Amino acid sequence: MQPNSVSCVFALSIATALILVTTTNGIEIGHTDKNVENIVARKQASKENINPGENDKQFWNNVGNDLLRNKLNLERKYGVAKNVIFFIGDGMSIATLTSARIYMGQQENKTGENEMLSFEKFPFTGLSKTYCVDSQVADSACTATAYLMGVKGNIETIGVSGAVSNRDCLASNDPANQAVSSMMWAQKAGKRTGVISNMRVTHATPAGAYANVAQRDWECDADVITDKLAEKRCATDSPDIARQLIERETGRNLNVVMGGGRAKFLPKTDENPQGQRQDGRDLINEWLKINRSSQASSAYVTDRSQLKSLNTSKTDYLLGLFAPSHMSYNLLANRSVEPTLVEMTEAAIEVLSKGDAGYYLFVEGGLIDWAHHSNMARLAVDETVMLSRAVARARELTSPDDTLIVVTSDHSHTMTMNGYPHRGSDILGHPEKSSVDKMPYSTLSYANGPSAKERYNLTIDDENISLPQYQFPSMVNLSWETHGGEDVGVFASGPWAHLFVGNYEQNFIPYAISYAANMGPGAEHERKHANSSSTKISVGPSLLQSVLLATFTALIGLLL
Repeated sequence: MQPNSVSCVFALSIATALILVTTTNGIEIGHTDKNVENIVARKQASKENINPGENDKQFWNNVGNDLLRNKLNLERKYGVAKNVIFFIGDGMSIATLTSARIYMGQQENKTGENEMLSFEKFPFTGLSKTYCVDSQVADSACTATAYLMGVKGNIETIGVSGAVSNRDCLASNDPANQAVSSMMWAQKAGKRTGVISNMRVTHATPAGAYANVAQRDWECDADVITDKLAEKRCATDSPDIARQLIERETGRNLNVVMGGGRAKFLPKTDENPQGQRQDGRDLINEWLKINRSSQASSAYVTDRSQLKSLNTSKTDYLLGLFAPSHMSYNLLANRSVEPTLVEMTEAAIEVLSKGDAGYYLFVEGGLIDWAHHSNMARLAVDETVMLSRAVARARELTSPDDTLIVVTSDHSHTMTMNGYPHRGSDILGHPEKSSVDKMPYSTLSYANGPSAKERYNLTIDDENISLPQYQFPSMVNLSWETHGGEDVGVFASGPWAHLFVGNYEQNFIPYAISYAANMGPGAEHERKHANSSSTKISVGPSLLQSVLLATFTALIGLLL
Protein backbone atom coordinates (compact mmCIF):
# COMPACT_ATOMS: atom_id res chain seq x y z
CA MET A 1 0.00 0.00 0.00
CA GLN A 2 1.36 3.40 -0.95
CA PRO A 3 2.13 5.98 1.81
CA ASN A 4 -0.49 8.31 0.43
CA SER A 5 -3.07 5.52 0.62
CA VAL A 6 -2.19 4.92 4.28
CA SER A 7 -2.63 8.63 4.99
CA CYS A 8 -6.00 8.66 3.30
CA VAL A 9 -7.19 5.58 5.19
CA PHE A 10 -5.99 7.10 8.50
CA ALA A 11 -7.72 10.41 7.76
CA LEU A 12 -10.90 8.58 6.81
CA SER A 13 -10.76 6.59 10.05
CA ILE A 14 -10.37 9.76 12.11
CA ALA A 15 -13.24 11.46 10.25
CA THR A 16 -15.47 8.42 10.76
CA ALA A 17 -14.65 8.36 14.46
CA LEU A 18 -15.48 12.03 14.81
CA ILE A 19 -18.81 11.54 13.06
CA LEU A 20 -19.68 8.65 15.36
CA VAL A 21 -18.71 10.65 18.44
CA THR A 22 -20.84 13.62 17.39
CA THR A 23 -23.97 11.53 16.87
CA THR A 24 -26.46 11.11 19.71
CA ASN A 25 -25.37 7.47 20.11
CA GLY A 26 -22.95 7.15 22.98
CA ILE A 27 -23.48 10.68 24.29
CA GLU A 28 -25.32 11.32 27.53
CA ILE A 29 -26.01 14.90 28.58
CA GLY A 30 -25.83 15.30 32.34
CA HIS A 31 -29.14 16.69 33.60
CA THR A 32 -28.77 15.56 37.21
CA ASP A 33 -27.12 17.66 39.90
CA LYS A 34 -24.66 15.46 41.82
CA ASN A 35 -23.31 18.26 43.98
CA VAL A 36 -24.48 17.51 47.50
CA GLU A 37 -24.13 21.14 48.57
CA ASN A 38 -26.43 22.27 45.76
CA ILE A 39 -29.02 19.62 46.58
CA VAL A 40 -29.04 20.56 50.27
CA ALA A 41 -29.20 24.30 49.43
CA ARG A 42 -32.16 23.77 47.08
CA LYS A 43 -34.08 21.83 49.74
CA GLN A 44 -33.37 24.49 52.33
CA ALA A 45 -34.42 27.27 49.91
CA SER A 46 -37.69 25.43 49.26
CA LYS A 47 -38.44 25.30 52.99
CA GLU A 48 -37.67 29.00 53.42
CA ASN A 49 -39.07 30.53 50.24
CA ILE A 50 -41.85 28.41 48.84
CA ASN A 51 -45.50 28.39 49.83
CA PRO A 52 -46.01 24.93 51.40
CA GLY A 53 -49.22 24.62 49.43
CA GLU A 54 -47.20 24.28 46.23
CA ASN A 55 -46.08 20.82 47.42
CA ASP A 56 -49.69 19.63 47.29
CA LYS A 57 -50.90 18.48 43.88
CA GLN A 58 -54.32 19.98 44.63
CA PHE A 59 -52.72 23.43 44.68
CA TRP A 60 -51.70 23.05 41.05
CA ASN A 61 -54.98 21.38 40.13
CA ASN A 62 -56.72 24.48 41.44
CA VAL A 63 -54.36 26.77 39.53
CA GLY A 64 -55.00 24.96 36.27
CA ASN A 65 -58.75 24.72 36.75
CA ASP A 66 -59.11 28.36 37.79
CA LEU A 67 -57.25 29.49 34.70
CA LEU A 68 -59.31 27.17 32.50
CA ARG A 69 -62.52 28.56 34.03
CA ASN A 70 -61.36 32.10 33.33
CA LYS A 71 -60.53 31.22 29.75
CA LEU A 72 -63.91 29.56 29.21
CA ASN A 73 -65.70 32.64 30.53
CA LEU A 74 -63.55 35.07 28.57
CA GLU A 75 -65.48 37.64 26.57
CA ARG A 76 -64.39 39.04 23.25
CA LYS A 77 -65.13 42.73 23.00
CA TYR A 78 -66.35 44.13 19.70
CA GLY A 79 -67.83 47.48 18.70
CA VAL A 80 -65.36 50.30 18.02
CA ALA A 81 -62.37 51.31 20.11
CA LYS A 82 -62.99 54.99 20.77
CA ASN A 83 -59.52 55.27 22.27
CA VAL A 84 -56.24 53.46 21.60
CA ILE A 85 -53.17 53.46 23.84
CA PHE A 86 -50.18 51.75 22.26
CA PHE A 87 -47.19 50.97 24.51
CA ILE A 88 -43.73 49.96 23.30
CA GLY A 89 -41.17 48.53 25.68
CA ASP A 90 -38.10 49.17 23.55
CA GLY A 91 -35.94 46.05 23.59
CA MET A 92 -38.36 44.25 25.93
CA SER A 93 -37.56 40.62 25.08
CA ILE A 94 -39.26 37.58 26.57
CA ALA A 95 -36.24 37.09 28.86
CA THR A 96 -36.63 40.70 29.97
CA LEU A 97 -40.29 40.11 30.84
CA THR A 98 -39.50 37.02 32.91
CA SER A 99 -36.62 38.72 34.73
CA ALA A 100 -38.66 41.87 35.36
CA ARG A 101 -41.60 40.02 36.93
CA ILE A 102 -39.22 38.15 39.25
CA TYR A 103 -37.40 41.39 40.09
CA MET A 104 -40.72 43.09 40.81
CA GLY A 105 -41.76 40.30 43.17
CA GLN A 106 -38.42 40.23 44.93
CA GLN A 107 -38.68 43.96 45.56
CA GLU A 108 -41.70 42.99 47.71
CA ASN A 109 -39.84 40.13 49.47
CA LYS A 110 -41.53 37.44 47.37
CA THR A 111 -39.83 34.75 45.30
CA GLY A 112 -41.10 36.52 42.18
CA GLU A 113 -41.48 33.62 39.75
CA ASN A 114 -45.29 33.52 39.89
CA GLU A 115 -45.80 37.30 39.72
CA MET A 116 -47.19 38.98 36.61
CA LEU A 117 -46.56 42.37 35.07
CA SER A 118 -49.74 44.38 34.57
CA PHE A 119 -50.04 43.71 30.86
CA GLU A 120 -49.24 40.00 31.22
CA LYS A 121 -52.71 39.78 32.77
CA PHE A 122 -54.30 41.00 29.52
CA PRO A 123 -56.62 38.40 27.98
CA PHE A 124 -55.02 38.13 24.54
CA THR A 125 -51.39 37.50 23.63
CA GLY A 126 -49.48 37.01 20.39
CA LEU A 127 -46.00 37.12 18.88
CA SER A 128 -44.68 39.42 16.18
CA LYS A 129 -41.75 38.89 13.80
CA THR A 130 -39.35 41.82 13.93
CA TYR A 131 -36.94 41.53 10.99
CA CYS A 132 -36.35 44.44 8.57
CA VAL A 133 -36.49 44.21 4.78
CA ASP A 134 -32.68 44.04 4.66
CA SER A 135 -31.76 42.69 8.10
CA GLN A 136 -32.46 39.53 10.10
CA VAL A 137 -32.04 41.50 13.34
CA ALA A 138 -33.87 44.81 13.44
CA ASP A 139 -33.21 48.23 14.87
CA SER A 140 -35.75 50.62 16.37
CA ALA A 141 -36.13 52.61 13.16
CA CYS A 142 -37.37 49.99 10.72
CA THR A 143 -39.50 48.41 13.45
CA ALA A 144 -41.19 51.74 14.25
CA THR A 145 -42.03 52.02 10.57
CA ALA A 146 -43.61 48.57 10.74
CA TYR A 147 -45.76 48.88 13.87
CA LEU A 148 -46.70 52.56 13.44
CA MET A 149 -47.01 52.80 9.66
CA GLY A 150 -47.73 49.26 8.53
CA VAL A 151 -44.73 49.03 6.18
CA LYS A 152 -41.45 47.18 6.60
CA GLY A 153 -38.38 49.13 5.51
CA ASN A 154 -34.61 48.93 5.69
CA ILE A 155 -32.58 49.12 8.87
CA GLU A 156 -31.89 52.67 10.17
CA THR A 157 -34.61 54.22 7.98
CA ILE A 158 -37.89 55.63 9.33
CA GLY A 159 -41.23 56.00 7.60
CA VAL A 160 -40.07 54.85 4.17
CA SER A 161 -40.36 51.64 2.19
CA GLY A 162 -37.59 49.22 1.28
CA ALA A 163 -37.06 51.24 -1.91
CA VAL A 164 -35.13 53.74 0.24
CA SER A 165 -31.67 52.60 1.25
CA ASN A 166 -29.79 53.99 4.23
CA ARG A 167 -29.00 57.74 3.75
CA ASP A 168 -30.68 57.91 0.32
CA CYS A 169 -32.30 61.27 1.07
CA LEU A 170 -33.39 61.79 -2.55
CA ALA A 171 -35.44 58.58 -2.55
CA SER A 172 -36.84 59.36 0.90
CA ASN A 173 -38.31 62.64 -0.42
CA ASP A 174 -40.35 60.78 -3.03
CA PRO A 175 -43.97 60.51 -1.78
CA ALA A 176 -44.23 57.14 -3.50
CA ASN A 177 -41.67 55.79 -1.02
CA GLN A 178 -43.13 57.43 2.09
CA ALA A 179 -45.39 55.52 4.47
CA VAL A 180 -48.30 57.20 6.24
CA SER A 181 -48.33 57.12 10.03
CA SER A 182 -51.22 55.59 11.97
CA MET A 183 -51.20 58.93 13.84
CA MET A 184 -52.31 60.51 10.58
CA TRP A 185 -55.05 57.88 10.24
CA ALA A 186 -56.31 58.87 13.68
CA GLN A 187 -56.10 62.61 12.97
CA LYS A 188 -58.10 62.18 9.75
CA ALA A 189 -60.73 60.32 11.80
CA GLY A 190 -61.01 63.33 14.12
CA LYS A 191 -59.13 61.77 17.02
CA ARG A 192 -56.73 63.62 19.27
CA THR A 193 -53.20 62.19 19.14
CA GLY A 194 -50.13 62.06 21.35
CA VAL A 195 -46.59 60.68 21.58
CA ILE A 196 -44.66 60.06 24.81
CA SER A 197 -41.15 58.71 25.33
CA ASN A 198 -38.46 58.82 28.00
CA MET A 199 -35.95 59.04 25.16
CA ARG A 200 -35.48 62.05 22.88
CA VAL A 201 -38.79 62.66 21.12
CA THR A 202 -36.80 62.74 17.88
CA HIS A 203 -35.28 59.32 18.56
CA ALA A 204 -36.06 56.40 16.25
CA THR A 205 -39.11 54.99 18.05
CA PRO A 206 -41.17 58.17 18.61
CA ALA A 207 -40.06 59.51 15.23
CA GLY A 208 -41.90 56.60 13.64
CA ALA A 209 -45.13 58.37 14.59
CA TYR A 210 -44.53 61.36 12.33
CA ALA A 211 -41.26 61.31 10.29
CA ASN A 212 -40.03 60.06 6.91
CA VAL A 213 -36.24 60.00 6.82
CA ALA A 214 -33.43 57.94 5.30
CA GLN A 215 -31.24 57.90 8.42
CA ARG A 216 -32.48 57.68 12.00
CA ASP A 217 -29.58 59.76 13.36
CA TRP A 218 -30.67 62.87 11.44
CA GLU A 219 -32.54 64.29 14.44
CA CYS A 220 -31.44 67.89 13.84
CA ASP A 221 -29.62 69.71 11.04
CA ALA A 222 -26.24 69.42 12.78
CA ASP A 223 -26.59 65.62 12.70
CA VAL A 224 -27.00 65.68 8.93
CA ILE A 225 -24.18 68.15 8.36
CA THR A 226 -21.69 66.18 10.46
CA ASP A 227 -22.64 62.80 8.98
CA LYS A 228 -19.58 61.96 6.87
CA LEU A 229 -21.49 59.27 4.97
CA ALA A 230 -24.28 61.61 3.91
CA GLU A 231 -24.37 63.54 0.64
CA LYS A 232 -24.10 67.30 1.15
CA ARG A 233 -27.48 67.93 -0.44
CA CYS A 234 -29.18 65.89 2.32
CA ALA A 235 -28.63 68.78 4.75
CA THR A 236 -30.64 71.13 2.54
CA ASP A 237 -33.00 68.82 0.65
CA SER A 238 -34.20 66.54 3.46
CA PRO A 239 -35.67 68.13 6.62
CA ASP A 240 -34.33 66.70 9.87
CA ILE A 241 -36.63 64.85 12.27
CA ALA A 242 -37.13 67.79 14.66
CA ARG A 243 -38.19 69.99 11.75
CA GLN A 244 -40.64 67.35 10.56
CA LEU A 245 -42.25 67.32 13.99
CA ILE A 246 -42.84 71.08 13.75
CA GLU A 247 -43.42 71.55 10.02
CA ARG A 248 -45.22 68.50 8.64
CA GLU A 249 -48.90 67.82 9.04
CA THR A 250 -48.79 64.75 11.28
CA GLY A 251 -46.20 66.13 13.70
CA ARG A 252 -47.58 69.65 14.07
CA ASN A 253 -51.09 68.30 14.72
CA LEU A 254 -50.06 66.04 17.61
CA ASN A 255 -51.90 67.24 20.72
CA VAL A 256 -49.29 65.85 23.11
CA VAL A 257 -45.54 65.42 22.68
CA MET A 258 -43.49 64.62 25.80
CA GLY A 259 -40.03 63.25 26.48
CA GLY A 260 -36.41 64.32 26.20
CA GLY A 261 -34.38 65.88 23.40
CA ARG A 262 -34.70 69.63 24.00
CA ALA A 263 -31.27 70.28 22.43
CA LYS A 264 -32.46 69.10 19.00
CA PHE A 265 -35.01 71.94 18.86
CA LEU A 266 -32.81 74.84 19.98
CA PRO A 267 -29.98 76.74 18.28
CA LYS A 268 -26.53 76.60 19.83
CA THR A 269 -25.89 80.07 21.29
CA ASP A 270 -24.08 81.67 24.22
CA GLU A 271 -27.39 81.86 26.05
CA ASN A 272 -28.19 78.25 25.22
CA PRO A 273 -24.95 76.25 24.93
CA GLN A 274 -26.86 72.96 25.06
CA GLY A 275 -28.67 73.73 21.82
CA GLN A 276 -27.48 71.75 18.79
CA ARG A 277 -29.16 73.37 15.80
CA GLN A 278 -26.91 75.17 13.32
CA ASP A 279 -29.69 76.85 11.34
CA GLY A 280 -30.40 79.34 14.15
CA ARG A 281 -34.02 78.22 14.45
CA ASP A 282 -35.82 77.91 17.78
CA LEU A 283 -38.31 75.16 16.95
CA ILE A 284 -39.91 75.28 20.39
CA ASN A 285 -40.89 78.90 19.84
CA GLU A 286 -42.11 77.97 16.36
CA TRP A 287 -44.27 75.22 17.87
CA LEU A 288 -45.86 77.73 20.23
CA LYS A 289 -46.68 79.97 17.26
CA ILE A 290 -48.32 77.28 15.12
CA ASN A 291 -51.59 78.70 13.83
CA ARG A 292 -54.28 76.76 15.63
CA SER A 293 -57.99 77.44 16.17
CA SER A 294 -58.77 80.52 18.24
CA GLN A 295 -60.14 78.43 21.11
CA ALA A 296 -57.10 76.10 21.34
CA SER A 297 -54.58 76.60 24.14
CA SER A 298 -50.95 75.48 24.02
CA ALA A 299 -48.51 74.82 26.85
CA TYR A 300 -44.77 74.13 26.95
CA VAL A 301 -43.27 72.58 30.10
CA THR A 302 -39.70 71.66 31.00
CA ASP A 303 -39.86 69.97 34.40
CA ARG A 304 -42.01 67.81 36.66
CA SER A 305 -43.40 70.64 38.77
CA GLN A 306 -44.63 72.50 35.68
CA LEU A 307 -46.30 69.33 34.40
CA LYS A 308 -47.94 68.56 37.75
CA SER A 309 -49.30 72.09 38.09
CA LEU A 310 -50.62 72.22 34.51
CA ASN A 311 -54.37 72.59 34.12
CA THR A 312 -54.78 69.72 31.67
CA SER A 313 -58.52 70.31 31.32
CA LYS A 314 -57.77 73.65 29.68
CA THR A 315 -54.83 72.47 27.58
CA ASP A 316 -55.35 71.39 23.98
CA TYR A 317 -51.71 71.10 22.88
CA LEU A 318 -48.89 70.10 25.21
CA LEU A 319 -45.16 70.00 24.51
CA GLY A 320 -42.97 68.74 27.34
CA LEU A 321 -39.21 68.45 26.89
CA PHE A 322 -37.67 67.42 30.21
CA ALA A 323 -34.01 66.88 29.30
CA PRO A 324 -31.48 68.11 26.72
CA SER A 325 -31.03 64.51 25.54
CA HIS A 326 -32.61 61.29 26.81
CA MET A 327 -34.37 61.33 30.17
CA SER A 328 -32.76 59.56 33.14
CA TYR A 329 -33.26 55.99 34.32
CA ASN A 330 -35.94 55.62 36.96
CA LEU A 331 -33.38 54.55 39.58
CA LEU A 332 -31.12 57.52 38.83
CA ALA A 333 -33.56 60.32 38.00
CA ASN A 334 -33.91 63.63 39.82
CA ARG A 335 -37.64 63.55 40.49
CA SER A 336 -37.78 67.29 41.14
CA VAL A 337 -36.93 67.75 37.47
CA GLU A 338 -38.09 64.72 35.49
CA PRO A 339 -41.59 63.20 35.66
CA THR A 340 -42.02 59.44 35.57
CA LEU A 341 -43.43 57.55 32.62
CA VAL A 342 -46.55 57.00 34.73
CA GLU A 343 -46.98 60.74 35.33
CA MET A 344 -46.51 61.57 31.66
CA THR A 345 -49.06 58.92 30.70
CA GLU A 346 -51.58 60.33 33.19
CA ALA A 347 -51.14 63.89 31.92
CA ALA A 348 -51.41 62.80 28.29
CA ILE A 349 -54.66 60.91 28.87
CA GLU A 350 -56.11 63.94 30.68
CA VAL A 351 -55.24 66.28 27.79
CA LEU A 352 -56.43 63.85 25.13
CA SER A 353 -59.72 62.89 26.82
CA LYS A 354 -61.79 65.60 25.19
CA GLY A 355 -64.35 65.50 22.43
CA ASP A 356 -66.47 62.69 21.12
CA ALA A 357 -64.06 61.10 18.64
CA GLY A 358 -61.58 59.74 21.18
CA TYR A 359 -57.80 59.63 20.97
CA TYR A 360 -54.72 57.63 19.97
CA LEU A 361 -51.76 57.74 22.37
CA PHE A 362 -48.34 56.17 21.74
CA VAL A 363 -46.05 55.59 24.74
CA GLU A 364 -42.45 54.35 24.64
CA GLY A 365 -40.46 53.00 27.56
CA GLY A 366 -37.18 53.41 25.71
CA LEU A 367 -34.67 53.11 28.54
CA ILE A 368 -35.13 49.32 28.70
CA ASP A 369 -33.22 49.19 25.43
CA TRP A 370 -30.63 51.76 26.49
CA ALA A 371 -29.77 49.77 29.62
CA HIS A 372 -29.45 46.50 27.72
CA HIS A 373 -27.02 48.09 25.26
CA SER A 374 -24.72 48.77 28.24
CA ASN A 375 -25.26 45.28 29.77
CA MET A 376 -26.95 46.95 32.77
CA ALA A 377 -29.60 44.32 33.48
CA ARG A 378 -30.80 45.84 36.77
CA LEU A 379 -31.71 49.09 35.06
CA ALA A 380 -33.35 47.24 32.16
CA VAL A 381 -35.69 45.18 34.36
CA ASP A 382 -36.48 48.18 36.58
CA GLU A 383 -37.49 50.19 33.51
CA THR A 384 -39.70 47.29 32.46
CA VAL A 385 -41.47 47.43 35.81
CA MET A 386 -41.95 51.18 35.32
CA LEU A 387 -43.57 50.51 31.95
CA SER A 388 -45.82 47.96 33.64
CA ARG A 389 -46.93 50.62 36.12
CA ALA A 390 -47.68 53.06 33.30
CA VAL A 391 -49.81 50.42 31.56
CA ALA A 392 -51.64 49.67 34.81
CA ARG A 393 -52.35 53.37 35.33
CA ALA A 394 -53.65 53.72 31.77
CA ARG A 395 -56.00 50.78 32.32
CA GLU A 396 -57.23 52.37 35.59
CA LEU A 397 -57.99 55.65 33.84
CA THR A 398 -59.88 54.03 30.95
CA SER A 399 -62.50 51.38 30.28
CA PRO A 400 -61.82 48.12 28.43
CA ASP A 401 -65.24 48.61 26.84
CA ASP A 402 -64.11 51.55 24.69
CA THR A 403 -60.30 51.67 24.99
CA LEU A 404 -57.93 49.26 23.26
CA ILE A 405 -54.53 48.96 24.97
CA VAL A 406 -51.74 47.17 23.11
CA VAL A 407 -48.32 46.47 24.66
CA THR A 408 -45.39 45.05 22.72
CA SER A 409 -41.71 45.50 21.94
CA ASP A 410 -39.91 46.56 18.81
CA HIS A 411 -37.17 43.94 19.05
CA SER A 412 -35.34 41.64 21.42
CA HIS A 413 -31.89 41.76 23.10
CA THR A 414 -29.15 39.23 23.76
CA MET A 415 -29.75 38.86 27.51
CA THR A 416 -30.52 35.32 28.65
CA MET A 417 -31.73 33.79 31.90
CA ASN A 418 -29.73 30.61 32.46
CA GLY A 419 -28.44 27.92 34.81
CA TYR A 420 -30.56 26.08 37.36
CA PRO A 421 -31.02 28.57 40.22
CA HIS A 422 -33.39 27.47 42.97
CA ARG A 423 -36.72 29.21 43.51
CA GLY A 424 -36.33 32.60 45.12
CA SER A 425 -32.73 33.05 43.96
CA ASP A 426 -31.80 36.68 43.45
CA ILE A 427 -32.57 37.24 39.77
CA LEU A 428 -29.72 39.76 39.70
CA GLY A 429 -27.27 37.48 41.52
CA HIS A 430 -24.86 34.66 40.71
CA PRO A 431 -26.19 31.71 42.72
CA GLU A 432 -24.84 28.89 40.53
CA LYS A 433 -21.30 27.56 40.22
CA SER A 434 -19.76 26.02 37.15
CA SER A 435 -18.88 22.34 37.53
CA VAL A 436 -15.85 22.97 35.32
CA ASP A 437 -14.00 25.94 36.85
CA LYS A 438 -15.86 25.94 40.19
CA MET A 439 -16.58 29.67 39.90
CA PRO A 440 -20.04 31.26 40.16
CA TYR A 441 -21.91 32.61 37.14
CA SER A 442 -24.80 35.07 36.99
CA THR A 443 -28.36 34.03 36.16
CA LEU A 444 -28.56 36.93 33.69
CA SER A 445 -25.85 37.38 31.09
CA TYR A 446 -25.42 38.73 27.57
CA ALA A 447 -24.19 37.20 24.34
CA ASN A 448 -22.22 40.37 23.61
CA GLY A 449 -21.52 43.88 24.82
CA PRO A 450 -19.02 46.15 26.58
CA SER A 451 -18.65 44.02 29.73
CA ALA A 452 -16.92 41.07 28.03
CA LYS A 453 -13.72 39.94 29.73
CA GLU A 454 -11.87 36.76 30.64
CA ARG A 455 -13.75 34.46 33.01
CA TYR A 456 -13.25 35.54 36.62
CA ASN A 457 -14.69 34.86 40.06
CA LEU A 458 -17.83 36.98 40.30
CA THR A 459 -17.66 37.10 44.08
CA ILE A 460 -15.19 39.96 43.71
CA ASP A 461 -18.13 41.98 42.29
CA ASP A 462 -20.33 41.44 45.36
CA GLU A 463 -19.82 45.02 46.56
CA ASN A 464 -20.85 46.44 43.17
CA ILE A 465 -23.53 44.05 41.92
CA SER A 466 -26.29 45.96 43.75
CA LEU A 467 -25.35 49.22 41.99
CA PRO A 468 -27.81 50.24 39.24
CA GLN A 469 -25.06 50.58 36.65
CA TYR A 470 -23.37 47.26 37.32
CA GLN A 471 -22.61 45.56 34.01
CA PHE A 472 -23.55 41.89 33.81
CA PRO A 473 -21.15 39.49 32.06
CA SER A 474 -21.14 39.21 28.29
CA MET A 475 -19.32 36.86 25.93
CA VAL A 476 -18.31 38.79 22.78
CA ASN A 477 -16.61 42.12 23.37
CA LEU A 478 -18.43 44.98 21.61
CA SER A 479 -18.71 48.69 22.29
CA TRP A 480 -22.49 48.26 22.59
CA GLU A 481 -24.56 45.14 23.10
CA THR A 482 -26.68 44.33 20.04
CA HIS A 483 -30.34 43.62 19.58
CA GLY A 484 -31.68 40.09 19.33
CA GLY A 485 -33.68 38.74 16.41
CA GLU A 486 -36.33 36.51 18.03
CA ASP A 487 -40.05 37.26 18.09
CA VAL A 488 -41.49 39.54 20.76
CA GLY A 489 -44.69 39.33 22.77
CA VAL A 490 -47.84 41.34 22.03
CA PHE A 491 -50.45 41.86 24.79
CA ALA A 492 -53.90 43.36 24.19
CA SER A 493 -56.99 44.36 26.15
CA GLY A 494 -60.19 46.05 25.00
CA PRO A 495 -62.26 46.11 21.80
CA TRP A 496 -60.96 43.67 19.18
CA ALA A 497 -58.00 42.69 21.35
CA HIS A 498 -58.41 39.12 20.07
CA LEU A 499 -57.07 40.27 16.69
CA PHE A 500 -53.60 40.23 18.23
CA VAL A 501 -53.56 36.48 18.92
CA GLY A 502 -51.15 34.31 16.92
CA ASN A 503 -47.82 34.82 15.21
CA TYR A 504 -47.62 37.53 12.56
CA GLU A 505 -45.51 40.13 10.82
CA GLN A 506 -44.89 43.20 12.95
CA ASN A 507 -46.47 45.48 10.36
CA PHE A 508 -49.84 43.78 11.00
CA ILE A 509 -50.18 45.60 14.33
CA PRO A 510 -51.28 49.03 13.01
CA TYR A 511 -53.79 47.41 10.67
CA ALA A 512 -55.39 45.57 13.59
CA ILE A 513 -55.43 48.83 15.56
CA SER A 514 -56.99 50.68 12.64
CA TYR A 515 -59.77 48.11 12.34
CA ALA A 516 -60.48 48.19 16.06
CA ALA A 517 -60.66 52.00 16.01
CA ASN A 518 -62.41 52.25 12.61
CA MET A 519 -59.79 54.58 11.17
CA GLY A 520 -57.36 54.50 8.28
CA PRO A 521 -57.24 51.24 6.28
CA GLY A 522 -59.35 49.50 8.93
CA ALA A 523 -62.30 51.75 8.17
CA GLU A 524 -62.48 50.25 4.68
CA HIS A 525 -63.30 46.75 5.97
CA GLU A 526 -66.77 45.47 6.74
CA ARG A 527 -67.64 45.91 10.43
CA LYS A 528 -68.33 42.52 11.93
CA HIS A 529 -70.43 42.22 15.12
CA ALA A 530 -71.35 45.87 14.60
CA ASN A 531 -74.26 45.70 17.03
CA SER A 532 -72.44 43.80 19.75
CA SER A 533 -69.99 45.27 22.26
CA SER A 534 -68.93 41.87 23.59
CA THR A 535 -69.71 38.19 23.44
CA LYS A 536 -68.53 35.07 25.22
CA ILE A 537 -66.23 32.82 23.25
CA SER A 538 -68.02 29.70 22.05
CA VAL A 539 -66.09 26.64 23.21
CA GLY A 540 -68.48 23.95 21.95
CA PRO A 541 -70.60 21.50 23.97
CA SER A 542 -69.28 20.16 27.26
CA LEU A 543 -68.44 16.48 27.68
CA LEU A 544 -71.62 15.92 29.71
CA GLN A 545 -73.71 17.60 26.99
CA SER A 546 -72.09 15.41 24.33
CA VAL A 547 -72.77 12.22 26.30
CA LEU A 548 -76.43 13.18 26.93
CA LEU A 549 -76.92 14.03 23.26
CA ALA A 550 -75.42 10.71 22.16
CA THR A 551 -77.58 8.78 24.66
CA PHE A 552 -80.71 10.60 23.55
CA THR A 553 -79.94 9.90 19.89
CA ALA A 554 -79.39 6.20 20.62
CA LEU A 555 -82.72 5.92 22.49
CA ILE A 556 -84.58 7.56 19.62
CA GLY A 557 -82.96 5.06 17.27
CA LEU A 558 -84.14 2.10 19.38
CA LEU A 559 -87.67 3.43 19.60
CA LEU A 560 -87.85 3.84 15.86
